[in-house]
Amino acid sequence: MISSVLERLRQLTNIGIALSAEKDNGRLMERILESAKALTKADGGTLYLRAEDDVLQFEIMLTDSLDLCLGGTSGEPVHYGPIRLYDDDGTPNHHTVASYAAVERCTVNIPDAYEAKEFDFSGTREFDAQTGYRSRSFLTVPMQDHENRVIGVLQLINARDPATGAVGTFSVEDQRLVEALSSQAAVALTSKRLINEQRRLFESFVELIAGAIDDKSPYTGGHCRRVPVLTMMLADAAASAKGGPLRGFTMTEEDRYALKIAGWLHDCGKITTPEHVVDKATKLETIFDRIHLVDTRFEVLKRDAEIRMLEAKLAARMDPAGSDIQALERQYKEEIRHLDEERAFLRRCNIGGEEMAVEDQQRVRTIARRRWRGSDGNLASLLDDEEAHNLNVPKGTLTPEEREIINYHIVATIKMLDSLPYPSYLRNVPEYAGGHHERMDGRGYPRALTREQMSVQARVMGIADIFEALTAQDRPYKQGMKLSQALEIMGQMKLDRHIDPDLFDVFVHQKVYLRYAREFMDPVQTDEVDESRIPGYTPPPSPSELIP
Repeated sequence: MISSVLERLRQLTNIGIALSAEKDNGRLMERILESAKALTKADGGTLYLRAEDDVLQFEIMLTDSLDLCLGGTSGEPVHYGPIRLYDDDGTPNHHTVASYAAVERCTVNIPDAYEAKEFDFSGTREFDAQTGYRSRSFLTVPMQDHENRVIGVLQLINARDPATGAVGTFSVEDQRLVEALSSQAAVALTSKRLINEQRRLFESFVELIAGAIDDKSPYTGGHCRRVPVLTMMLADAAASAKGGPLRGFTMTEEDRYALKIAGWLHDCGKITTPEHVVDKATKLETIFDRIHLVDTRFEVLKRDAEIRMLEAKLAARMDPAGSDIQALERQYKEEIRHLDEERAFLRRCNIGGEEMAVEDQQRVRTIARRRWRGSDGNLASLLDDEEAHNLNVPKGTLTPEEREIINYHIVATIKMLDSLPYPSYLRNVPEYAGGHHERMDGRGYPRALTREQMSVQARVMGIADIFEALTAQDRPYKQGMKLSQALEIMGQMKLDRHIDPDLFDVFVHQKVYLRYAREFMDPVQTDEVDESRIPGYTPPPSPSELIP
């Protein structure tokens, strides 16, 4: 007898250890119910959890003799409705044994449900009639957490004799063991719930930061939402590679979660970047597009030309031997045409592109030296030095100084992320998020890391960040590229040792680019891609090539 009790106590201890180690909520609840059944040799049981609206919800039902398994990880839902703990007037529901045990915080041990008069077992009788089962003994135990709140109910049905299998009653020893187990179970479930709540809170803060960036600039908000998705697509493709340089790369669920969080936070430093730089749609834009000021100056030049022409015509009429009036008008029209052409040219220059010709930059400087008379009556250059500097940006819309401001966002990101007290499974988030502007050849920023100094995850994020930026349609300064064009540019980046070559090959071979395009890109962008023409792309060897 003593050895039996000690064995069951050892069993209870082992169950407690197992419950504390279980991370999956469905498996945790199954372990609780299965452990209680094993301790008491019960044929069946039900686990209820208390919901916020004061009802007990069926989570798991198990009955060995009926081979019944509902809820949990079974994939089969429990079709029974919730049990109310209180009536509409607030009166405790004492009709069912489960609700009674919950509201009164007490264990109920019933030898035979069919003889029990104090509770409503009509549902049990209906179940028995449908299945041919005979529900007899019930042991119903409330599960209370560390604050003595009832979080659920553990109910066992039909205690069986270990030797004969005959259905009997639950003993006092059974009851005490299950009460001890229910206490351990409540702690395990509460701990899991608190961890999940903390994780949801953390994820909400992460999404809040991304949302703040979104509100600050609609051009980067889409980027912050898309990069995490593309990052996980490529990381999963790399982890599934059966051969090649990445065949040893794997990720646990915790690794995947850390990478997803890093994806969401990879540009959090942009919250410190001024809006007029982030949203700079044209070269002359600050708070407003200063091209309109340039337009006004051209209108002044045209007005002055018209005044000169009218004055010359007036002088010619007063002096018949003077200038040819028609020639004056032709000269005026030519000057206006030339001014309109120069204004249109500056307007084109104001729109950022992939590359600005050297001749165009020189023409901007020539136009800048034109003189006009301002409102103060003094002559000045048509474009000041800062305006000419902006209009001569060779690529995009940002000056080198503004690009430095933009680039600082990654420094700010690293500082922000390094300051957080991470749990162990998130400790790599700053490294993953902070490396997406590094290059494989060590010429990236902000740390000039080489490929060997970076994790695979950080290199994954670099490819995701670039591809999203090339194909994004919500940028103020450019159209989203087509697939073939973006892949050609990235192939060249591989050859230039800008991006990871092995990950780029996986990106192409496993058609990660196409899965992303179907989900996020305009169908017009999704053109036909000839992978054999992508610069630097190396397809994996065919099975026949692997045979010696």
